[in-house]
Amino acid sequence: MSRNLSAFRDIPASCPLQDLAVPSEVPGLAARRIAADILDGVLHKHRTLDDQLDGAGAHPGLKALADRDRALMRRLVATILRRLGTLGHLLSRLLDRGIPTDAPRAQSALLIGAAQILWMDVPDHAAVDLSVRLVQSDRRAAKYAGLVNAVLRRCAREGQPLIEEVKSQTLDIPPWLLTRWIGAYGETTAREMARAIGHEPSLDITVKADAAQWASRLHGETLPTGTVRTLLQGSVTMLPGFSEGQWWVQDAAAALPARLFGDVAGKSIVDLCAAPGGKTAQLAHAGARVTAVDRSPARMARLRDNLARLSLQADDVVTDAAEWQGSGNGGYDGVLVDAPCTSTGTIRRHPDVAWLRQEADIAALSALQKRLLQKAVALLKPGGTLVYCTCSLEPEEGEQAVASLLATEPGMRRVPVEVDEVAGLSEIVTASGDLRTLPCHLPHDDPRLGGLDGFYAARLVKT
Repeated sequence: MSRNLSAFRDIPASCPLQDLAVPSEVPGLAARRIAADILDGVLHKHRTLDDQLDGAGAHPGLKALADRDRALMRRLVATILRRLGTLGHLLSRLLDRGIPTDAPRAQSALLIGAAQILWMDVPDHAAVDLSVRLVQSDRRAAKYAGLVNAVLRRCAREGQPLIEEVKSQTLDIPPWLLTRWIGAYGETTAREMARAIGHEPSLDITVKADAAQWASRLHGETLPTGTVRTLLQGSVTMLPGFSEGQWWVQDAAAALPARLFGDVAGKSIVDLCAAPGGKTAQLAHAGARVTAVDRSPARMARLRDNLARLSLQADDVVTDAAEWQGSGNGGYDGVLVDAPCTSTGTIRRHPDVAWLRQEADIAALSALQKRLLQKAVALLKPGGTLVYCTCSLEPEEGEQAVASLLATEPGMRRVPVEVDEVAGLSEIVTASGDLRTLPCHLPHDDPRLGGLDGFYAARLVKT
């Protein structure tokens, strides 16, 4: 953590369930209690949001929540993590003696209440009342009920002016990360990226066909790249076309790398680190014979489920992609490497990444990316195409990784991306001919409809 977030780090992990008093169940309290648990998981136990929201490690209370409460809980947690630096500053101004360090639930209640008052369509009195109840339901934190009540009432009166004072300070990006972005992209662009990350993102989907029709049905719009973008919220599975397998969720930037292969009909393509399968689906839908490789059985099961819903087929292999020997005779026509990375380009959709990643993570991940690139070269047949991509904004995981490969593999050459391959968006093509999208790209009058995940992609050919 950083700046005024140091107090959050010093608070111990949340108390065991047996220490909790039975709370008074009022509408919305269960959603806020689960939000508090998940925040604790991110800030003190270093668990990702994805781990806590889906799969075997998901919070057990989620099953009992109505769809509306589940959506509220997700938005509440995301808003807090997206605005965590600003919230830390605000609470330090409103608390004379700092955040209580002996009661994690008091911290969570303050964050949850303040986020609702300042950024969400929740009446102030309801935000205050439910946060007080949240504290009262925890034996360790109950003594702070009066403090939480007073601070949040003061937040309702004084919070907005205090936020305006620091609006230009980019408090919601960790200093080490902002420093790196300024070095890589310049201060003006880095601050534009930080502002774009502060907005709740839209829902992006890749459609099988007729993007204009689906944009109309989903009350959205079609981006120049063909992605459909909508502000509809709630359960994705309930939206038109989902159960029929007509589309899948995929950020507009993430949909670009697979297109760099060109016409893949009938070609053999390997998708390394493939799960959850958005790029595999793109390649299969375009007619490629795809082999999807991923080391996680759980994530591969999700990939299979997604392909089944979409009525698409691919061979799947559960193994370490860096060790896989392949099964093709003479190599593959194409290899897509969507390498594990720090994921700093996805903070607008996964705000926990900003607070879970550390600068030291880059070196270890860069070493893995180097191994995956070398494996991809070995799997390619002569004349085959390698597309390397990461959802990272860090040059070591993108431009520098490819430069290193080209310096050590004389049989590989870059094939520059042409602007007309990316719908004329010249700002996302680098001087070297690689793809580099930033959170501030694709601006829109409505900030919720603008922006892209930060992605890097390069296209290489084996000569």
